[in-house]
Amino acid sequence: MKLYNSVGPNPRVVRVFASELGLEIPQVTVDIMAGENREAGYRTVNPGAQLPALELDDGQVVSEITAICEYLAEISGGSALIGDTPEDRATTRMWVRRIDLRIVEPLTNGFRAAEGAPMFKERMRILPQAADDLKAMAQDGLSWLDALMEGQTFVCGDRFSLADILLAVFLEFGAQVGQPMNPEHSNVAAWHARVKDRPCFSA
Repeated sequence: MKLYNSVGPNPRVVRVFASELGLEIPQVTVDIMAGENREAGYRTVNPGAQLPALELDDGQVVSEITAICEYLAEISGGSALIGDTPEDRATTRMWVRRIDLRIVEPLTNGFRAAEGAPMFKERMRILPQAADDLKAMAQDGLSWLDALMEGQTFVCGDRFSLADILLAVFLEFGAQVGQPMNPEHSNVAAWHARVKDRPCFSA
């Protein structure tokens, strides 16, 4: 296998997940700042022109972070990061989807429409007029999650999972691009304090 890697939160989610599993995967760095991911060479790897992508030993390519992480867990014999039972797996997928839709997507699109506009405006459709609303939507999602995290150790209860990795990586990304963590989200702040020093986050 080899992982097509770059700067940015999406590849980092996979690196952190693989590190938590104890996997070391050879990497190929793609320069997204220079637009290498938009060139024909990389598009033959991933027609979506996005990072990361995981090339399997037989040449097949898996993209999208959730699909990659689930695959890595499966070839490792399963992992509590996804879930050891059907119920746990369903819970992980539910929370990953909720975090993706309510927090990650508006946070990321808010960045692309504002601070990231110089990089993204020639690469995809962005919505500068919606930047503030998109950022506010991400904060609304965090407010919703914060209330549900009362008394929770991790997003999925007592089990550290892909949902925690996804949320932590994107909240740290947001803090770097003008969307800092709101201290009023005290439950999320306490959760982040518990997870941020895990060795996997140095990946």
